[in-house]
Amino acid sequence: MTDTFNSFDSFSTGSGSARFASLKKLETALGTSVARLPVSIRVVLESVLRNCDGVKVTPEHVRQLASWKPNAERTEEIPFTVARVILQDFTGVPLLADLAAMRSAAQKMGKDPKKIEPLVPVDMVVDHSIQVDASGTHDALDLNMKIEFERNRERYQFLKWGMQAFDTFKVVPPGVGIVHQVNMEYLARGVMEKDGMAYPDTLVGTDSHTTMINGLGIVAWGVGGIEAEAAMLGQPVYFLTPDAVGVNLKGHAKPGVTATDAVLTITEMLRKAKVVGKFVEFFGEGVAAMSVTDRATIANMAPEYGATMGFFPVDEATCQYFAATGRAPAQVDTIRAYYQAQGLFGIPKAGEIDYSQVLELDLASVEPSVAGPKRPQDRIALAGLKTAFTSLMDKPVADGGYGKGAAALRRDNQSGGDTPIRHGDIAIAAITSCTNTSNPGVMLAAGLLAKKAAALGLKPPAHVKTSLGPGSRAVTEYLNKAGLMDALEQVGFSVVGYGCTTCIGNSGPLKPEIEKAIADNDLVVASVLSGNRNFEARVHQAVKANFLMSPPLVVAFALAGRVDIDFEKEAIGTGKDGKPVFLKDLWPTNADINAVMGTATDAAAYRKIYADAGADNPLWDAVSAPTGTVYEWDAKSTYIQQPPFFVGAKAASPAIRRAHALAIFGDSVTTDHISPAGGIKPTSPAGLYLTEHGVQKADFNSYGARRGNHEVMMRGTFANVRIKNLMIPGSEGGITLQGGEQKPIYDAAMAYQAEGMPLMIFTGEEYGTGSSRDWAAKGTTLLGVKAVVAKSFERIHRANLAGMGVLPCQFKDGVDAASLKLDGSETFDLEGTESGITPQQDVTLVIHRADGKVERVALKLRIDTPIEVEYYNKGGILPFVLEQLVG
Repeated sequence: MTDTFNSFDSFSTGSGSARFASLKKLETALGTSVARLPVSIRVVLESVLRNCDGVKVTPEHVRQLASWKPNAERTEEIPFTVARVILQDFTGVPLLADLAAMRSAAQKMGKDPKKIEPLVPVDMVVDHSIQVDASGTHDALDLNMKIEFERNRERYQFLKWGMQAFDTFKVVPPGVGIVHQVNMEYLARGVMEKDGMAYPDTLVGTDSHTTMINGLGIVAWGVGGIEAEAAMLGQPVYFLTPDAVGVNLKGHAKPGVTATDAVLTITEMLRKAKVVGKFVEFFGEGVAAMSVTDRATIANMAPEYGATMGFFPVDEATCQYFAATGRAPAQVDTIRAYYQAQGLFGIPKAGEIDYSQVLELDLASVEPSVAGPKRPQDRIALAGLKTAFTSLMDKPVADGGYGKGAAALRRDNQSGGDTPIRHGDIAIAAITSCTNTSNPGVMLAAGLLAKKAAALGLKPPAHVKTSLGPGSRAVTEYLNKAGLMDALEQVGFSVVGYGCTTCIGNSGPLKPEIEKAIADNDLVVASVLSGNRNFEARVHQAVKANFLMSPPLVVAFALAGRVDIDFEKEAIGTGKDGKPVFLKDLWPTNADINAVMGTATDAAAYRKIYADAGADNPLWDAVSAPTGTVYEWDAKSTYIQQPPFFVGAKAASPAIRRAHALAIFGDSVTTDHISPAGGIKPTSPAGLYLTEHGVQKADFNSYGARRGNHEVMMRGTFANVRIKNLMIPGSEGGITLQGGEQKPIYDAAMAYQAEGMPLMIFTGEEYGTGSSRDWAAKGTTLLGVKAVVAKSFERIHRANLAGMGVLPCQFKDGVDAASLKLDGSETFDLEGTESGITPQQDVTLVIHRADGKVERVALKLRIDTPIEVEYYNKGGILPFVLEQLVG
């Protein structure tokens, strides 16, 4: 470690001293002040300073970032070396498959396979695999875990191989919790120490909601698995110097308003402010008075408002959270002392920091809210939900409604008959997702509401599938201590698993008679969940309307059984005394919540739970696993196959001639649309592949669980049942036109590949929103797509496309596929790349119309940074990293 700027200093930790790269000494060395830089920028600056080696990180990088200006043109690239990497299993299994394939490639090249080894600590938390097969019963957790291990045995054997093959790769096994909550309560260090040098805990993770840890003052964000691999293997995370938007939170929330209501309001506000790709940093008196768990709820949903981060600086509340969750006093003292020594301790006040833009929110203006039915940023005031849903029922499908007519809502419900579920009814009610289950305030509120409801004899109607998926065992511990777990079970909310469950789409099956009634009558039914994502077909393919809300509201709606209810005027149900029960009768007061809050801050309980995260897990212990440095691939496996990214890898060619459109999409196409995580239809290309390989439908599992097999994932690319290819107006599902014939997108892509034809995708605004799903880019490239032309891209997916050798291109000046009247009958050239590419250069799309006419359109190439050019020129980030490691 080189002290290029003579900036290394020491500080007292309370139990000794440690060295650190001092930003104050850097100020002296540069003769400039960095004290007014956003706190998040200064944390990144520390990493650049400490890792300045003159090769990957140069003195010029340090000077550029130290002189960050709020509204400068963003052309400089920051090489950010993170302290650690975190994974979840849906993204982590294919990442481990890539690492195993790298070792196989190194061995084939005659190199030492052990050269492929993570150079920073890597933790994988297995949280995405458990599904809600059983619910509403005391033994649901046990049943679901047994099914989980039966379904995922091959994957778990592979993970156990990885644990023994790689020195720095650790696994938190199934049944412990959700990755981001486990990160908060257990894995986060606050300050790291190595060779006597102290430095901030920073990370990237293969899940969008890695940002949750920003609530603890830790700089972190989600990246695709391909970027995470590079970070694990010694490459800095490269990104353009960001804008930093300051959000001044003022005042206090009104009684009865939850952290969920605040985050849905902030998500709506920041989406409108267009903070995509920016650092968002919260400051002001409202932040200083806010609990760390409320901060984490807001930070968690940074992907929903589009920001790279939703950052809250370290202060005394941060230190108290570390202490309350069982961290050693010496560690807490070091965190406090380090940030004080760096001048980074405390929540900034208005006017103390120079931001690119300052936004304000008075927390007193926040009202109870939900969001939906398709996007997290579409907030609806709770009081207006019935009106909003009725309006959607009336609105034509072409305008984003359901086209059923408002009269369909209550009339057929009141007409009797034997239909077990009707329009507007709730099919799924789930307390789920790290966003809210990490927050004792809203979880205890849900328990208190359930206790009052149970005492009055209320229960959800039979058509509501209820579930409680805590983000960690600590939640069950404090709900039990507070005497609320029994009440939650009495109203249907039994623990179904310690994992993402419904939020990731693992909601499990509905009762057959419910699913049949929905299909037979084309019903618009709803889910209510305390999650962060409600994209089309994500929660359940049969459920069209999906609403995000706080855990206590999930319980309230479950009891009501429908979303078209006005809680102000209509009763939730009738108590056992025959009297109507309204929401106000059940809603807990702040004093009620505060009276039991102490149960969630028992440091000894957290220490006991996390003393050995893999203990008391006989199902995990029973999983046998192969050993050895290099993985022995099984050609018969339908879960784990050797990925093709290193076999004959060659440089990508930016020259595209006579390409065909594989699909033309509209706005807000998510990574769930591109690469679904949920169920596999038997008639889909992926379902047919599994059937051909002897897999029964009951054992299909999900796309998410099969991400270790590229054959399944290629066939699943663009296979979401709700994706709309505008080449076939009015269609839904993964189909396209080829030579005038309708085909599954996979089949068409393979036919084009056989003819040597390059392919392109055309799409609208916000392409690739949602999860940091590397298979959305991997599948795209394996289908033979050479370029994606969009009106705008979401940050992670754009980077993933570039990292997989696909050219992301952006329309200019209001032009798009619709204004160009593209219908798929055209062919396309891409000009301007013949002599190589440069970041963000202009290129020309040449359109060859079916009638012989030729049109030329200017595009911007969204390969944004010099390192992305290098990745692209090597055929992608994975071949680039392999070459770096083995030479």
